[in-house]
Amino acid sequence: MRKLLLAVLWIAFLGGGTALGQTPSPPAGQAELVTALLERIDRLERRVNDLENKLACAPEPCATNAKLVTASAVDPPAPAAKNATMQEHQDHPMPAVEQSTYPSMQIRGFGDVDFFATDQKGTTSGFDLGQFVLHIASPLSKKVTYFGEVSFTAQNVAQSTVYALQVERTLIRYDYDDFFKISFGKYHTPVNYWNTEFHHGLWLQTTIARPEMVKFGGTFIPVHFVGLLGEGEIPSGGVGLNYQVGMGNGRGENIATAGDAGDINNNRAWVVNLFSRPQHIYGLQMGGSFYGDEITTPTAPRMKELISAVHFVWTRETPEFLSEFANVHHRVLDTGQVFNSLAYYIQVAYRLPWLEKKWKPYYRFEYIHAPKGEPVLHGTNLVESTAGVRYDITEFAAFKTEYRSTKRATNEPRFNGVFLQTCFTF
Repeated sequence: MRKLLLAVLWIAFLGGGTALGQTPSPPAGQAELVTALLERIDRLERRVNDLENKLACAPEPCATNAKLVTASAVDPPAPAAKNATMQEHQDHPMPAVEQSTYPSMQIRGFGDVDFFATDQKGTTSGFDLGQFVLHIASPLSKKVTYFGEVSFTAQNVAQSTVYALQVERTLIRYDYDDFFKISFGKYHTPVNYWNTEFHHGLWLQTTIARPEMVKFGGTFIPVHFVGLLGEGEIPSGGVGLNYQVGMGNGRGENIATAGDAGDINNNRAWVVNLFSRPQHIYGLQMGGSFYGDEITTPTAPRMKELISAVHFVWTRETPEFLSEFANVHHRVLDTGQVFNSLAYYIQVAYRLPWLEKKWKPYYRFEYIHAPKGEPVLHGTNLVESTAGVRYDITEFAAFKTEYRSTKRATNEPRFNGVFLQTCFTF
């Protein structure tokens, strides 16, 4: 710019001198004018440079913020602590971020490798691969989301290993607002706390195994539920009331499974769950639920089923306290016989404050009793103590070791076992 102005001035000067028939040497006045113009050009160039520098720096914060917003909208949240991840997976986890394009699928995986050795007769010690689990989430619009969970489990069939593929959960949910959300599909039945808080990824839970009353493949309560579910918050101030109300297919002919392909009778199952999370006491939750159905199996009479359950938990980890009680009421329709089976567990744990807070010892006691003659829950009696410790290798992997002392029936001896597990999420 400066060279251009100098060239223009010099040409004008030469042109003026030539027109007058004079030599190109400038008079003293013109030389002073040229010097003044050059100084003014220097000042203008400095001002232009300053403005250009300011304009070049100004967009940086905006660009940085834009990058942060984009990252938060696309990348799944990394679990900074185990409790945060548990909260993320509670019930059926849906992406909470707004998307600019739909669908936008995200996948989270879980796995575990286990070892066990017991003195129970008829059992053998060894390793197994546990479950390989995938959580699949995808927002379909600002208010509609999809969530799915599939598992691959190694099983011995005819002296060979096969991997059983199961669709554990698949549902679509419409979020009208915080007070009403409705979803359709296959769920973990919200009949108790553990069953909806801790899913098939064992990294989420403190212990190696689930309590017997909510064991996958168990019969005490229906673990899975196929139908529709309404849920949301109840305006209650700091009490933090929430509700879940569902209707769907009940237990299948094998009562350990849900009616994925349809109900086996014309009686729909229903579930109601009400719980409180006080805002001023972090990690505290208490509540109760009811579940009703009619059971039809090839080997047992038709029965009405009513399950009632209560829970009280505190998940601060310093300490962690989990407790639940459930009663399964069966009434035989033909004879009117009534059977009440009960189960409960109490689990305590504490994340130690030293050694980078990686160690978490725990203890659990659980009890199950089914009366004699119970048509479908016979053989589910249990008295068990579990003591163990969890060591978090990283934020995404843990190692657990525990000892169990178990007694299943009054006429059977107590047996003991040592169990090890490494579990992870990715």
